[in-house]
Amino acid sequence: MDPTPVTRAMVAPPLRRALRLVPPLRIRSPWARRLVRAGSRLIPSTAVRGVTVVVPDDAHPGVRVHLPGTRTSDAALLWIHGGGLVIGSAVQDDRHCSATARDLGMPVVAVEYRLAPEHPFPAALDDCHAGWRWLAEHAATLGVDPARVAVGGQSAGGGLAAALVHRLHDGGGVAPAAQWLFCPMLDDRTAARRELDGAGHRVWDNTLNRFGWASYLGVEPGAPQVPAGAVPARRDDLAGLPPTWIGVGDIDLFHDEDLAYAERLRAAGVPVRVDVVRGAPHGFESWAPDTDLARDFVAGARRWLRAELAPR
Repeated sequence: MDPTPVTRAMVAPPLRRALRLVPPLRIRSPWARRLVRAGSRLIPSTAVRGVTVVVPDDAHPGVRVHLPGTRTSDAALLWIHGGGLVIGSAVQDDRHCSATARDLGMPVVAVEYRLAPEHPFPAALDDCHAGWRWLAEHAATLGVDPARVAVGGQSAGGGLAAALVHRLHDGGGVAPAAQWLFCPMLDDRTAARRELDGAGHRVWDNTLNRFGWASYLGVEPGAPQVPAGAVPARRDDLAGLPPTWIGVGDIDLFHDEDLAYAERLRAAGVPVRVDVVRGAPHGFESWAPDTDLARDFVAGARRWLRAELAPR
């Protein structure tokens, strides 16, 4: 059965004006990707008073460290940006990362990672893992308790965060204290559903989704076999993973796969909170951050993270 088309009337009124200013993404040609990537790196850093952003010389593949002037916690967050696995840069989330560092009184370390299709799996995940190791190696300098570090991300970054949590769980070392996933890109099988191509999902649609997954996996999305560890939703055993927050709009392409993943986590005994925002397209908290809808959504997410990272 064909899905219900996403119409403008379904978009929450506070978001409609901002949505008109979001340009359509054209990323399937190398030239278009280069243009979008260059633009994402040139996004001016949004200053948040009371926070210093540092790019350490010894960071590889690269991290941006957001340090609050007032420290109230020895926890930390490793943050992974979005972009469908093919575009994006850590600088695009400076406002979000700095505000999170300020509000929670802790460092936020944002990771740079290599992009597909030039660098398919496992390049991006390896780079995120390198960011985790960098944070662990510098925990004492940063005043961070390694056992109280969360992993979070948005969209493709949320999917990479979930995959990193799986890798760290399997590695048997210090595990993340929580995972914090904004509209995460978790399941390549969504991209294989051709009936979703014309559904009209705003910002990130299924044709873009299919290109992103195919570029990353090196095989068609929905194939019987994909590289092990690349697709979080394909993992069979979710037991033992850390407490999880998932936030997504109800007209986001990833809504169904995100809720399905949340239900599987719960069935495996993992504490999960899901916040679904009515009338919210993909990534609305990034392109409409000054609306009350986005402010309330992100504030609730930060309250959850603060509570999960509080000393026990």
